[in-house]
Amino acid sequence: MHGHGPGDPDPRLPTSPSGRTPRWVLDEAAGLPVAADPWRAPGPPPRRRRGAGLRGLLAVVLVVAGSLGAAFLTGAVPWPWDRPVVVEPPSALAPDRSATTPAAAPTDRPTPGAGASAFPRGSVPAAPAGGGAHAFSLFQADGVTPVAYDPCRVVHYAVRPDGAPEGGEELVHAAFARIAEVTGLVVVHDGPTDEVPATDREAFQPERYGDRWAPVLVAWQTEADEPDLAGDIVGRGGSVAVSLGEGPRVYVTGTVSLDAEQFPGILDSRDGEATAAGIVLHEVAHLVGLDHVDDESQLLYPETVPGVTDFAAGDLTGLARLGQGPCVPEL
Repeated sequence: MHGHGPGDPDPRLPTSPSGRTPRWVLDEAAGLPVAADPWRAPGPPPRRRRGAGLRGLLAVVLVVAGSLGAAFLTGAVPWPWDRPVVVEPPSALAPDRSATTPAAAPTDRPTPGAGASAFPRGSVPAAPAGGGAHAFSLFQADGVTPVAYDPCRVVHYAVRPDGAPEGGEELVHAAFARIAEVTGLVVVHDGPTDEVPATDREAFQPERYGDRWAPVLVAWQTEADEPDLAGDIVGRGGSVAVSLGEGPRVYVTGTVSLDAEQFPGILDSRDGEATAAGIVLHEVAHLVGLDHVDDESQLLYPETVPGVTDFAAGDLTGLARLGQGPCVPEL
């Protein structure tokens, strides 16, 4: 496909002492276990290496109905039909208790409908006619429909600049622009942030980001910051999905971690900028819901492949489908 086999040296890249072209393992997709407490992910999952058969399991917060039910049962929020009964006519000095007390706004998620539009904000491009190999990280209850970001909302992202290599932020912006182009999602950069990445990152941070889901956090980290970037792992990406009751799950925020120690060397190699751009694009594709495939011609192959630095037909087919997720204004 590229004029050389997968193990043959590529004249455009430096070679290792063995004479083979170096290949970076792109990531371990950010894996977080199912959370029982709505909107929060528990502690870090057991690490899995690529050779053990990576599958990017993303955080799934299944329901909020349980917590809402608990609030109703404890009296924190009145049932809609629970109105006070007045046995004796109130005196002129007594307060009027005939009106229903308004329900308190949720404190574990944004005001329902905040930032939602009535229709998808962008247009999904047509998928390549021939299709190709692609896989999704998470599915709805039907086992067929992939979980995706809500197309009726803007996908916001913020970049923590600490540790970024020269030109690193431009790579990030280019990757998000490309993902918007191929999914139809509307993506907006919110600017820099000083938020420190954390395994138990809150999806809703009103003190920092206001009454909305926290933006996607993009950060440059070292192996000391993020042990999953050990060895030849150069990036991780994934999102948190939430739902209301039996409703569809949607991604609301996520994290992309890029290796601050390895990227300078990648950028300094021959065709390094294209290789680095492909790595960031790979991670952002994980963020919106694509999983790894075994086809080396696709960007979602779990290792860098010389010459494969942009989405191929299979990647584009999956991304077009991810741009057609459900609109869930109640979230």
